[in-house]
Amino acid sequence: MYKSILFVAIAGVMAVFNFSCKESDSGDPYISYVRVINPESKDSLLVASPLGQVIAIIGGNLQNTKEVWFNDQQAEVKPGYVTNSSIVVTVPNKAPTVVTNQIKLVSGNGNVLLYDFKVTISKPVLLNMDCEYLKPGGKAVINGGNFFLPMSVTFPGGVTVSGEGGNITVNADDPNNPNTIATINIPADATFAPGQISVTTNFGTTKSGFWVQDNRNIFQSFDDAGWWAGKQITSPGPNDPPLINGPYYRITGVFGSWPWKEIFNWWQNHNIPDDAILHPDKYNYKFEVNTIKPFNANGIQVIVSDATTNTNGGYFFWDGNTSAGIDTKGEWHTMIFPLKDVLAARKSPLTVQSTYFFAFILHGSNTLDCDMCFDNFRIVPVTLPGSN
Repeated sequence: MYKSILFVAIAGVMAVFNFSCKESDSGDPYISYVRVINPESKDSLLVASPLGQVIAIIGGNLQNTKEVWFNDQQAEVKPGYVTNSSIVVTVPNKAPTVVTNQIKLVSGNGNVLLYDFKVTISKPVLLNMDCEYLKPGGKAVINGGNFFLPMSVTFPGGVTVSGEGGNITVNADDPNNPNTIATINIPADATFAPGQISVTTNFGTTKSGFWVQDNRNIFQSFDDAGWWAGKQITSPGPNDPPLINGPYYRITGVFGSWPWKEIFNWWQNHNIPDDAILHPDKYNYKFEVNTIKPFNANGIQVIVSDATTNTNGGYFFWDGNTSAGIDTKGEWHTMIFPLKDVLAARKSPLTVQSTYFFAFILHGSNTLDCDMCFDNFRIVPVTLPGSN
């Protein structure tokens, strides 16, 4: 009798145990919602997420999940972050090629669970280019963000380059800042016109706020000779950088402290819009520079003035006395100074004039072993309607 009672008791316990196992280990997995890691955060429930965000997938019977996918990109699944009721996972930093707008969970036995969820990726952001003047057969380097292959770049003049065949690479030289630098191989037979470029990915198209082959508001192009510190280059020799927009200016030599070498001083009675003087925060002071030797000592006075005060009106100082200096390694690069900073360095505000005085003078401390080239000094809008 006692054996019978003991058997019934054990059977009852086993039944409870089996029922408990079925409750916890069986049944189809399901997702109830997705939230941020901190459940106390306002608006913690998510229907979408940017790249790289850590999220929690909440549901049931999730403990056997082996793979988590966002679109066609697989996330890293850490066993310690997978339980019956939740999965903590990081949305992959790589943009999808095939967009399904779904999370896909794959269990150990191959079963698949799909859940609607978007990975939000913005259209490309175009900040600037290493050089705004393009050379057929050369490379164009665009700095910005949200550069994801597949990708295409259209230049004014009708040239479009796609990423097929490795013609576009993203962050090849700087993997620590993903999706921020795009390098484009330009066709050898390409022809260009002044204007905006556009970049297209799976996530949208953006036009640049800057121009390539920029011919706007140029106040110094070195098309005329007559400077003292260096020489005008009209037909480059074997040791000269190539032309990028007509003649350029090359200054060479060893200059001690405070040399006062005028790269140019120039009165200009046109090309500068009144709006640039009235609203300098909307404009940039740009030019192209090529440092065959680093600009790492001395300095340059950048002067924008009226015809009467000239240099006595104050100047913006481009300082070469830095640890790294400016070193373009023999390549043309576009330099950008906010015009508001250039004009703020004056002793008094600059008002709209019929004639302006511009100067660019090597004049600073420490000895500079100088070999630099300059071209295309201009004042142009920071952005254009419809860009970014």
